[in-house]
Amino acid sequence: MSNIRKKLIRAVLIRSFTSIDYNIYVDFHEQYEFRKQFVLADNSLTEEEKTEAIRIMNKNYDRNKIFYNEGIRRVCENCNQKCLATLYCEYCVRNYLKYNFSNWTSGNNVIDNLIKSCQMETFTPDGIIEWIPYNNLENIKYLTKGGFSDIYTAYWIDGKYDEWDSKKQQLIRLGTHAVILKELKNVENASQSWFEEAKSHLTLSNKNSEIVQCFGLTQNPSNGIIYL
Repeated sequence: MSNIRKKLIRAVLIRSFTSIDYNIYVDFHEQYEFRKQFVLADNSLTEEEKTEAIRIMNKNYDRNKIFYNEGIRRVCENCNQKCLATLYCEYCVRNYLKYNFSNWTSGNNVIDNLIKSCQMETFTPDGIIEWIPYNNLENIKYLTKGGFSDIYTAYWIDGKYDEWDSKKQQLIRLGTHAVILKELKNVENASQSWFEEAKSHLTLSNKNSEIVQCFGLTQNPSNGIIYL
């Protein structure tokens, strides 16, 4: 993997996307197959790079199949459910998250229920909403004011969930990476309408790979402020 040229892979993936004739390749299944053949036929990539490019495409393809609830299903060898994803089983991922509900809490039932609800609609291992303990964030620095909220930068120790390990039946984290923190208002007076709006905001980005991803919520214990 060390010799893989990530910029070149990205360039080929972009070319494969912009080369789609939507009059011929109508649905996302046909578009995926076209892009896959485009990558395999590209002479600038090594075999290892082609494998990596297709792996990236498969992640997006799995997301689309689950989002649209459409595609060939397979029987998961672990849970025996008929799942749509090929790189993981969406039911196993959700069951793993559900099993761990008792291992975390924000201390606020509304927020806990919000995150649990989001997790039970998880599409991909790298698109999971979490309660992030504040002490898992470091180098928190003020950045700017966005709208009516203060914005901060930080580094998330361990980082977000990234992949599903089918052998160990557990989620694997990405490792430390940069994040943006946005202060949320009126959480202490959260109502059902706030719950629905927050859920929509949190899940929207993880249903569409082209939108900036939301990782979850955290709280500064010194002042009680909740951050997205």
